[in-house]
Amino acid sequence: MSSSDIFIGETIGTAVLILLGGGVCAAVTLKASKARGAGWLAIAFGWGFAVMTAVYISAPLSGAHLNPAVTLALAIENGGWDNVPIYWAGQMLGAMIGATLVWIAYYGQFHAHLTDPEIVGDPGEKARTKAVEAEEKGAGPVLGIFSTGPEIRKVWQNLATEIIGTFVLILAILTQGLNGNGDGLGTLGALITALVVVAIGLSLGGPTGYAINPARDLGPRIVHALLPLPNKGGSDWSYAWIPVVGPLIGGAIAAGIYNVAFA
Repeated sequence: MSSSDIFIGETIGTAVLILLGGGVCAAVTLKASKARGAGWLAIAFGWGFAVMTAVYISAPLSGAHLNPAVTLALAIENGGWDNVPIYWAGQMLGAMIGATLVWIAYYGQFHAHLTDPEIVGDPGEKARTKAVEAEEKGAGPVLGIFSTGPEIRKVWQNLATEIIGTFVLILAILTQGLNGNGDGLGTLGALITALVVVAIGLSLGGPTGYAINPARDLGPRIVHALLPLPNKGGSDWSYAWIPVVGPLIGGAIAAGIYNVAFA
């Protein structure tokens, strides 16, 4: 596959992944959404189906990595490092595009949610005070639609959770989901990986929201910081390194164990 195919495939695939994954988070979270309050099961299955859809779309072009941790693990597993920057660039751009599309699709709901006195406080000084408090806490009231955050902020635990979840994802991909060329996910791998993502969300997603994908977290977090959302609060940059570093470590460990135990 060519460099342009890889970049286009990863950009489109990751954009679809974040559009559908972030979309289910918006649907469950935002005021005036018909799915508001649908809960964690809806989010877990929504992200699983998002992965499946994105893989089917992008696999013919790029092998459907859609995740810098997957790209890193495959490079460690097969020694193919040349295209890693192209994969990562497409994944980051796609993640930012997908997050922007979520904002467009839910534009009215974002506005209704972030101007509701029950959510951001009364107009005037109270609203400004709450916005300042949100900035100090690091995470605004809709940041969870764009990126992840911990329920209990304990660095070693949060990092370990992301490492463990990504380890499971990558090992499942390496052992079951590669296509015949060994360069990405095939048709069967799309379904397997989608179900693994659902399992990770249900079993390991509670502590941190299971980023398990650096681009999935960092790209939308950047979009959250840039979008003109009223009363949006902070983007929690003090936490942002964990869902980037944790998945990369988890992917590298999975690739190392795969090379020792399965290759």
